[in-house]
Amino acid sequence: MRKLTSLLLLSVPSLISIICFSGCANDQTSKDKAVAFDSTALILPTGFTSTIVADSIGNIRHLTVNNQGDIYVKLSALRDGKGIYMLRDTNHDGLVDQQMGFGNYPGTGILAKDNVLYASSNSGVYKYALNDKGEVVDTATPVTLVKGLVDRNMDNSKSIAVDDQDNLYVTVGSYNEGCTGPNSVVGMPGCPLLDSLGGVWQFKTNITDQSYGNSIHYARGLKNPVGLFWNSSTKSLFATSHGRGRLAEKFPQYYTKQQDLELPAETLYELGKGVDAGWPFVYYDQIQKKQMLSPEYGGDGKKSIEGKYIDPVAAFPAHFAPNDLLFYTGTMFPERYRNGAFLVFHNRSAVMNKGYLVAFVPFQNGKPSGAWEIFADNFAGYDLSVGKGPIQHRPMGIAQGPDGSLYIADDIKGTIYRITYSEAKK
Repeated sequence: MRKLTSLLLLSVPSLISIICFSGCANDQTSKDKAVAFDSTALILPTGFTSTIVADSIGNIRHLTVNNQGDIYVKLSALRDGKGIYMLRDTNHDGLVDQQMGFGNYPGTGILAKDNVLYASSNSGVYKYALNDKGEVVDTATPVTLVKGLVDRNMDNSKSIAVDDQDNLYVTVGSYNEGCTGPNSVVGMPGCPLLDSLGGVWQFKTNITDQSYGNSIHYARGLKNPVGLFWNSSTKSLFATSHGRGRLAEKFPQYYTKQQDLELPAETLYELGKGVDAGWPFVYYDQIQKKQMLSPEYGGDGKKSIEGKYIDPVAAFPAHFAPNDLLFYTGTMFPERYRNGAFLVFHNRSAVMNKGYLVAFVPFQNGKPSGAWEIFADNFAGYDLSVGKGPIQHRPMGIAQGPDGSLYIADDIKGTIYRITYSEAKK
């Protein structure tokens, strides 16, 4: 059973004071900004409640929460010249009342771990030391860990994850749909682009100025892996990947417009060193549950290849755009959510008439134990099956707070939701 949960509504706009914390004197002019909090309500399972803790933050991509409960967000477009914002609730009323911006680069990835804040631009990764209050010690001079990654202004997210052995994982998506040459629908033999995109690279967290030459090409064959998470329970890396598109447009002799809406699957993979998920040579068909030969490489919608590439551990409707991933480790939510996967979908499935939602996949013993389900819905603000826009919110990033609550970021209005659970009193 599902219910419409109420959000925290403000009768008057909340004043958010934008200030600097330690290490950022003169980083940004102090000012007050009135923020009218949105009243869109999320649909959640029984027992869960959503509140809005911040609004009008900017074009949020990913976010992370430190041990003190402060939120760090990464922006895809600079706001007041800054690409990272630290958000703090100083009076513990559930609303962000202080902000601090730093970092003059846009990007996607951000992660607070072991007194370090990691953040990515569209071509590299930086780190900042955190003090015992969870604040960045020196915002002006981050340490450059990685540089020189491919950035062609399309599918250029550099999502990041860190394991317990000082390894840093970074994704590089492909701007090229099927690894084709200019004005061609024929795939380049062997796809030379795979040397620098379409996968995950492993670096070290304690070595500076690394690039492809210093890395391990950890996983390949992922068209656009935006969700990335190190699962501390399975001791393995998981990633979501966007599937390719334009099957009917480029190959009408093989695919109908309806098939173009249905294929290929969006996917969740468990990755190991040296694995290959098959892009651009194959795509995963969630209806047939097969790896299908891509039309750029001789496929016709009927030819499959089995056993050569890894299969996803879960598959989702086409064009859903899985843009973030989190395995839940908290104790606030019911036991069935423990070690399960939350996925943030940034787009709409025309086949399902659903989208802009957060899904959940239950896991047991490190493997999916049931079908995926919708966890948080109605970010769009209307029923997608009966109406059309304007879309109010599109979920983009997800993070877990120290108390086990979840934070979900929207990249249209820069809204951050907090989801909590409380058992109903009998």
